[in-house]
Amino acid sequence: MPDLICSDCGATYPVESLVWHCTCGGLLDVAEFVRKVDAAALPGRAPSLWRYAEALPIEVDPAITLGEGFSPLVPSRALDHVQLKLDFLLPTLSFKDRGAVVLATLAKQLGVRGSMVDSSGNAGTAMAAYFGRAGIGCTVYVPESTSTGKLAQMRAHGATVELVPGSRADTSAVALQAAGQPGVMYASHVYHPYFLHGVKTYGYEIWEQRGRSLPETVVVPVGNGTMLLGCYLAFSELVAAGLAERMPRIVAVQASACSPLEQAVAQGLDAPVPVEGGATIAEGIAIAAPPRGRQILAAVRATGGTVIAVTDRQTAAARQHLAAEGLYVEPTSAVCFAAVRAAADHTYDADSPTWRVAATLLTAGSVVVPLCGAGLKAPGR
Repeated sequence: MPDLICSDCGATYPVESLVWHCTCGGLLDVAEFVRKVDAAALPGRAPSLWRYAEALPIEVDPAITLGEGFSPLVPSRALDHVQLKLDFLLPTLSFKDRGAVVLATLAKQLGVRGSMVDSSGNAGTAMAAYFGRAGIGCTVYVPESTSTGKLAQMRAHGATVELVPGSRADTSAVALQAAGQPGVMYASHVYHPYFLHGVKTYGYEIWEQRGRSLPETVVVPVGNGTMLLGCYLAFSELVAAGLAERMPRIVAVQASACSPLEQAVAQGLDAPVPVEGGATIAEGIAIAAPPRGRQILAAVRATGGTVIAVTDRQTAAARQHLAAEGLYVEPTSAVCFAAVRAAADHTYDADSPTWRVAATLLTAGSVVVPLCGAGLKAPGR
C-alpha cells in the first residue's frame, strides 16, 4: 500500500501510521504508484469500481465490497447533449460509497479498532455502512440540522451519531479535536487521500461507458471537492496512460448561499474567499472553508473549467425536472442539472464572469452530470 506524502513540504508517512495531516500543517496525498489500468482486461471483469484494480492503492476485500460502482450513464430526456450518471443508485444511495469502501478496506487491513468521521450526511452514512460491514466501530459527527433520513440510515448501520450544534464548520472543528486517538482511524473524506482514489473510479467509468472516450465537459457539485478532485485524478491518469486524448473541462457548481470557490475564481484568486455559510437546501455542499480549496481551484483551472453558483430556487426547480424524468435526487444532487438548464435556457447571470465562461462549456456537444444522492435522504428539503 502506497505511503502518504505532504502536498506542501513533501514529507512522507507510512499509511499504517494513521496520520491525517502533516506536522507542517499540510494536506496529505497518496505517494506515486503505478496507475495504468489494463484496458484489454476490462471486458472480463466484474461491473464494480474494483475493475480498475491497477489504479487503486489497495486490493479488493470480498468480505467488504457490496459491488459498488459502475452506476448507469443515461441520456437526459430534457437536454439532448447531457448524460446523467446515477450514483444515487450505489448501496448507501450516494457516490460516497466509492471512497468509503476503500477506507474501510484499508482500516481492516491495518487492524484498527475504531473509526470516526465528520460529515454533512452522505459520507457519514457510507462510512457507517462499510465500517460496520468490516466489523469496525464508527462514530459520525454531523450538524444537528442534518436530515432525519440520513441520521436514521447512520444509526441503522450501527454508527454512534454525535449531533453538533451550529454549522458544518463547527462540526469539523469538533471532529478535529477528537481525531488522533490511538488505534482509531480518522476516516475523513476530506483529509484521507485514499478516499479520493476510490472516488476517481467515477471518472474511469465515464471514460469506459462512453466507449473509452471522455466528454467535452464534466459538471460536478463542489463543497469539500472530493468528487471534483477524484475526477481530476482519473482524467489526468487516463491521459497520462495514453487511454484518453484530452482532459474534459470541469465546471464546478456551488450554492449561491455558500460559494467561497466561485467567488475566488471570479476574483482571480488561488484560495477560497472567506464567507459566512448561509442556509441552503443543498446541505451537502455548504462548506464555507474547504480544506482542499487550493487544490480544487488549481484542478479546475488546469482543465480550462470554472466554478459557478446556482440559487436554491434554481436547484428546487431542477430537482422537480429530474423527478419528471424518473430520477428522484436530493437537492445537492440537483445543483449541476440546475446549472446546465440555466445555460440551455439562457437564464444565468450574464454579468457573472464565471457564468460567461460556463455558459459555453455547459452547452458543449457532450456534457456529463452526476446525480450523487437519492431523494429519500432529504425528502422534505
